[in-house]
Amino acid sequence: MDRSNGSPSGPSSQPTAPSGEETPAVAQSGGPNREESSASRAPGSEDPSSPPSSNGTPQSSPFTDFDPLAPYRGAFRRFFTVWRHVAGLLMGGHIAYVESLPRVQKTGMRSLGKRMLAGILKPFVRSDLRNRPFPEQLRRRLEILGPTFTKLGQIMAIREDLLPEVITEELDSLMDHLPPIPFAQVKAIIERELEDPVESLFRSIDPEPLAAASIAQVHRATTHDGEDVVVKVIKPGIRDVVTSDLKLLEFFGVFLQWLLPRYQPTQIIEEFGAYTKREIDFDYEADHAEIFAANFQDVPGVVFPDVHRALSTSDVLTMEYLGGMRPGPQAVRELSEAERQRVIDLGASAVIRMLYKDGFFHADLHAGNLKILPGDRPEDLQIGFIDLGMVGRFRADIRRRMLYYYYALVRGDVENAARYLLDMARVGEGGDPQGFRRAVSDMARHFLMRSKQGSISLAQVILQSLSLGGRYRIFFPVEMTLMVKALVTFEGVGRTLDPDLDVVAVSRRHVQRIFRERFNPLTLGSELLSNAPELVDVALKLPQLLTSGVAQLEESLTDQPPSDPLSGVRSSVIAGACIVGGVISVVQGGPLWLSIPLFVLGAGLAVWAR
Repeated sequence: MDRSNGSPSGPSSQPTAPSGEETPAVAQSGGPNREESSASRAPGSEDPSSPPSSNGTPQSSPFTDFDPLAPYRGAFRRFFTVWRHVAGLLMGGHIAYVESLPRVQKTGMRSLGKRMLAGILKPFVRSDLRNRPFPEQLRRRLEILGPTFTKLGQIMAIREDLLPEVITEELDSLMDHLPPIPFAQVKAIIERELEDPVESLFRSIDPEPLAAASIAQVHRATTHDGEDVVVKVIKPGIRDVVTSDLKLLEFFGVFLQWLLPRYQPTQIIEEFGAYTKREIDFDYEADHAEIFAANFQDVPGVVFPDVHRALSTSDVLTMEYLGGMRPGPQAVRELSEAERQRVIDLGASAVIRMLYKDGFFHADLHAGNLKILPGDRPEDLQIGFIDLGMVGRFRADIRRRMLYYYYALVRGDVENAARYLLDMARVGEGGDPQGFRRAVSDMARHFLMRSKQGSISLAQVILQSLSLGGRYRIFFPVEMTLMVKALVTFEGVGRTLDPDLDVVAVSRRHVQRIFRERFNPLTLGSELLSNAPELVDVALKLPQLLTSGVAQLEESLTDQPPSDPLSGVRSSVIAGACIVGGVISVVQGGPLWLSIPLFVLGAGLAVWAR
């Protein structure tokens, strides 16, 4: 994911497809698309495929660019390539499992069937992957399949609540940085989208990219007003490739859900599709930047890049360039103690506010997406957030529960923290919510007791709580793990600048302020006014509701249920049976503890029957 202002993700080289039994995926760029071919024609020229009009000149049809089967046609072509990798991964996973068995399990007749199957499958798996551990095979195949599957792996890497740790650790190293496309193509896309020559749009633009990834490429530029900006361009053909791959993933998700239901593959793929569709449309990122700026307009220390709407479309995004430095070793050397503490305070305040007050937060937060902007004085220092394409949202009810959960956690109230956490979850088939609450309470109590000996990671406490959900069939939305990623960044940056940082104390200070604001009489009054129409409806219907309720209460108190003519007979029969049983016990010399209670019970039932 992006590592610089408005830029795609971090550095790595393009994965090469080694030779083997399986053929690699199609070219990641997806090849030239229809838009490129139209851009290459001279302005004003007609499409030669358009039907001629009555006067002999070609006439374009409004449906020329409409092809409803295009995504499915691409998906059909990609199906066989993806299927080979899925089958290869399943076969390679069995081989890796057999290789990981203890030596004693691989001698003599032990595990003979599994070993024989692994030997049969080996020739059908790529030679460069068959002897590698399963997590590494998964990562390599996702890289080979191209940008869509690489980004799927990045989403899987943060689902530590659903997937084993060895898988998420391996996928965390996924990079989708690719060699840049030629600047001539970038220029053509900008001119096609903005409908003007680049020279008339910008005073200058750097032909060397600031960053390049599988989906987009970023260049620095200067506007005619002299403002430094970054221009982010979607690579040609990538939208068709991503759309086709998403169709395929929906199909394979059904198959994997049947095969591996514990890991919720359908849920992961649905979440991934929703985020990816927004990532390949820059209109969303522009909207996100403006929403963040509006949410933080009263916090001058936190800034977001301004969007140049006149120079932006769904394929081209022009934003303010935020300079400064990243929070790392260089910042530790160059910033004073007061400035470092201000960075920590601003960062904690911003992250906690995004999560627990606004419910709209940066979902791809890492140190590379933070900028420190020093000022003349420590109090003038600002921090900036960049690369805003991926965001998380909490509904109003979930946001309130998240606030209550985090507030209880930082105060050490583990019982209420577990209760609020469970309120945000979905209980799966055969789930054990009470067992989950006990396990979360015990785990959180253990961590918080250790905090007395030194600072702990609240992000790890939350993450381990979410991870327990899989064991008890309790499932959480992806926003919960994205929230943990934001907290991990806050803690990591904070401890880089101050190794002795007390995360619990800093978090408690900021979340208490939000908690007080939440229950401020003015805030509650505002929420009450926003629900005024519903309150008026209830008030108007209240007399009718009270009258109906009182009438039903009177009816229940005065009406006698119809008598049961057999109730006395039943009681008499049971009373007689108890007395007879008591007599038999006495005659047979039975114990008094049996005969006396039978006589008492029989007498009581006889009185009741009368």
